[in-house]
Amino acid sequence: MSIETFESLSLTIGIGGLVLYMIYIMYKLAQESGAGRFGAAMIFLTLGLGIAGFAAKSVIQLIIEV
Repeated sequence: MSIETFESLSLTIGIGGLVLYMIYIMYKLAQESGAGRFGAAMIFLTLGLGIAGFAAKSVIQLIIEV
């Protein structure tokens, strides 16, 4: 396994793990704050947009091949 392959795989797994951890944190935040369904939806929507933006940036880079 080359260094480039290892770095790419590590980056993918690391960022994926961080995203999953962020989702867990959003869930705990909604649960502990006593937010109702609407409040929990807003927490996931607003904080989830950051994750979606990060994913969109990666997709756009692949499309324009930067």
